[in-house]
Amino acid sequence: MIIERIEARDIRFPTSRQKHGSDAMNPDPDYSCAYATLVMKDGQPGGNGLTFTIGRGNDLCVAAIQGLGAHLVGRSLDEFEADLGLASRLLLNDSQYRWLGPEKGVVHLAAAALINAVWDALAKRAGKPLWRYVSDMSPERIISALDFRHISDFLSKDEALERLKQQADGKDKRIATLLQDGYPAYTTSAGWLGYTDEAIVNLLKQAHADGWRHFKIKVGGDVAMDVRRCALFRDTLGSDVRLSVDANQVWSVDEAVAAVKAMAPYDIYWVEEPTSPDDVLGHKAIADRVAPILLATGEHAHNKVMFKQFLQAEAIGFCQIDSCRLAGVNEVIAVMLMADKAGIPVCPHAGGVGLCEYVQHLSMIDYVCISGTMEGRVIEHAAHLHEHFKNPIEIRQGRYMAPLAPGYSVDIYPQSLVDHEFPNGSVWAEEPVA
Repeated sequence: MIIERIEARDIRFPTSRQKHGSDAMNPDPDYSCAYATLVMKDGQPGGNGLTFTIGRGNDLCVAAIQGLGAHLVGRSLDEFEADLGLASRLLLNDSQYRWLGPEKGVVHLAAAALINAVWDALAKRAGKPLWRYVSDMSPERIISALDFRHISDFLSKDEALERLKQQADGKDKRIATLLQDGYPAYTTSAGWLGYTDEAIVNLLKQAHADGWRHFKIKVGGDVAMDVRRCALFRDTLGSDVRLSVDANQVWSVDEAVAAVKAMAPYDIYWVEEPTSPDDVLGHKAIADRVAPILLATGEHAHNKVMFKQFLQAEAIGFCQIDSCRLAGVNEVIAVMLMADKAGIPVCPHAGGVGLCEYVQHLSMIDYVCISGTMEGRVIEHAAHLHEHFKNPIEIRQGRYMAPLAPGYSVDIYPQSLVDHEFPNGSVWAEEPVA
């Protein structure tokens, strides 16, 4: 099975029209993805991967996928099966592309789409969902996929291997638990910043009736509004549910401390992205001053080195890996192993098209192979655009049910790709091009 070519498409959904996804930093996102397909010779099944953006700039990711993808053309799936780290090395070690990062920004997002497409193809060929494909591997085989360069001072290859070996004995039982009960989740979809109070109340009540018990609302407009939104939440649902808040990077350190203390009476579970996502020491300063409220971050952490520093500094209480901000499955597993060593729960970011479909697999790998527990862990849920996927997430009573279809769950229906391709798809035909 030889990769003949890479197809890359600019797919955008006009979510800004209804303020879906709106927050303090991003008031008008159009959920988008640069969609990569490995096209195989002789029409054999390939793999799909995507990277998430919020509109403009998606075309840059498409161009980077096309450029980096040349490293995969002519390679066989057998090569990637035999060496699970090969795709990462090919894509991340091109020194000229790497210079544009290194290992961050557009080129890293593009690498994620391609690396994930390779994993999708391998899992499909094995006839297994991605989480099960990885879970059925030996500890040694999982470790072979990982690059410990720049993180071995915090987590060595031998330490990581020993942890996977420790957890190997209970894998069958944990797999059975996943298949029966699924994985706990929280929902963001009732609390976007652009929603009216009336809409928020109605959405909260409906979500609660559907079984949700952990919610996240967007904050960061001004402190008085933030406090009012927290009060609205508690007035609507009471004290028996969890409330997390997300500032999406808008505050300085001192502003974050003041805002969190103002919201503290409303029993905040975590505060997400309180300041710049690159400011490790800023997060540490905030965390120390607002304890016992914990901080969560990671959706904009570029790579495993950023996570290493957050964990070393004890700056976060929740590790929010992102399925395509990091460079695919390989780098995500490395970060989850570091979080496990630090005793920090992994709670993935999934506010975006295809991210819920992706990250369910990653949390399940963490549970089965690494942490061995769901305690304190939840997967984000956003209730948008799942109808465009052939194998969408399945939610029951606020839990992700384990996906069963082979692959990584991001196959988008062909007609959805046609309709939403930018700028000529039917949903964009009459939209002025920005």
